[in-house]
Amino acid sequence: MRKPMIAGNWKLHKTVSEALELVKDVQKNVADVQDVEIVVAPVFTALYPVAAELKGSNIAVSSQDVYWEEQGPFTGEVVPGMLKDVGCTHAIIGHSERRQYFGETEETVNKKVKAALAAGLTPIMCVGETLEQRESGDTMNVVAAQVRGGLEGLSNDDVAKIVIAYEPVWAIGTGKTATPDQAQDVHKSIRDLVAEIASADVADGIRILYGGSVKPENVDELMGQPDLDGALVGGAALKSDSFTRLVKFEK
Repeated sequence: MRKPMIAGNWKLHKTVSEALELVKDVQKNVADVQDVEIVVAPVFTALYPVAAELKGSNIAVSSQDVYWEEQGPFTGEVVPGMLKDVGCTHAIIGHSERRQYFGETEETVNKKVKAALAAGLTPIMCVGETLEQRESGDTMNVVAAQVRGGLEGLSNDDVAKIVIAYEPVWAIGTGKTATPDQAQDVHKSIRDLVAEIASADVADGIRILYGGSVKPENVDELMGQPDLDGALVGGAALKSDSFTRLVKFEK
């Protein structure tokens, strides 16, 4: 059985005091949840205090990005060992906004995934197509290239440690959501591809999250799909009541 994961990507929101206020409230609301893995991804400046606040709780902390070197002359970057040092257990890698605005490629995603794994972080590796690519019928070619590129050179054991997040770019922050059937089709194709790259056992165990305007109104139907193992959430993760509702989804 794949344990569902609900991960909140806060993107560029929340000061330290605002971040602490949010996680304290969420922590109270979800303290009784044992059957869902809960993850929050604050901005870099809030990682240490948030992780300290959540230590010993049922909420894990992720970064929103990571660099692949261990140290050196790389101004502005943060490396896996530093993230571990402040209490992170996960790292979001290859988010569409990183690809779109900051030049992320399959090659850099692959380097970051390998670096995160080597440090003992769980990569949440994002893939997804643009509206133009979907409308031209190119969704699975694009997604397959991103999955293959991100997993290039990894052992089956390492692939099994990764979480994949399918985020159609056209549904992020737009209010548009892939229908449950659309999401399921892509998730099933990703799982089949992982079976081809690694093995059927790895594919059966790997968790594939959906991201793209997930909110309390649609989470239950999305989570009812057989190959959707959770959600990577943006806007709905910024308020305690909506994020709590997502964590407490009902199939």
